[in-house]
Amino acid sequence: MQQARRTQKQRSAETYARLTRATIDLLHEVGIARISTTEIARKAGVSRGALTHHFAGREAIIIESIAQMLRLATDDLHRFAVDFADCRGSSDEIVDYIWKMMSDRLFYVTMEFLPEARHNTEFKGRLIPVVREFHAGLDAVWTALADRTGVEPEHARVAMNATMCLVRGMIAQTVLRDDPRYYDDILGFWKAQVRRQFPSAPAAVSVKAFG
Repeated sequence: MQQARRTQKQRSAETYARLTRATIDLLHEVGIARISTTEIARKAGVSRGALTHHFAGREAIIIESIAQMLRLATDDLHRFAVDFADCRGSSDEIVDYIWKMMSDRLFYVTMEFLPEARHNTEFKGRLIPVVREFHAGLDAVWTALADRTGVEPEHARVAMNATMCLVRGMIAQTVLRDDPRYYDDILGFWKAQVRRQFPSAPAAVSVKAFG
């Protein structure tokens, strides 16, 4: 049976997706300073003209690619929150999920664009709303735990923010320290602290760092 031909809209959406994926790949592989629109187009397997059809320039495609990456992460967080609530998961599972999510190149890409956001006001302004959406996704996960354990939502948010700060610091260390046991020990210690904040939630089986 002959496959139906794709519409122009479908082809355009596919090109857009290839370009944003290629940009994130390059942010992770070579860093923001070494990215050019020519290299992005080559990585995506499209012409530079196709890139300029979708994006005004280098900064525009980098910003939109980061925004798309964070939106996908936010969608995953909301799905996790629903599953977590249905399965009556524990705070240990949340900490393990955040570690896995952030260490799966998300934070390494973050380390590339944060210095640019610090010095580029327009770049920063366009990313702030997307980052807020991402944190709303995190908040949904912790709120599900707070609702079940009777803990104040604001207390859960503090636990969330502290966990994110810890995980960011740990992953930053992985650039120069490849030591899974070191990170396992820290995660184990932190999960014990978080567990005390939600005393009626059961403990979960630990997920090994980088395992």
